[in-house]
Amino acid sequence: MNLLIPDDILAASDLTEEDLKLELAIVLYQRAKISAGKACEWLGMNLIEFRRILSDRDMPINYELSDLQDDIATLRSLGRL
Repeated sequence: MNLLIPDDILAASDLTEEDLKLELAIVLYQRAKISAGKACEWLGMNLIEFRRILSDRDMPINYELSDLQDDIATLRSLGRL
């Protein structure tokens, strides 16, 4: 799917196309519609960059108990726990 944003809307937003894409990704992430990984994939940035942007905006990171459990399992499989 392609989304067409009219030039006048983009101009009125005072954002570049990339900035508008970032804003949309952040809103979708905040609303738990996409994961941080999916946002990063779409934006072409790594997770650390995305989390830094969220941190700069004082936005919380969506991190559930299941995420912690997955991280612990990964660390165990790597022999780091």
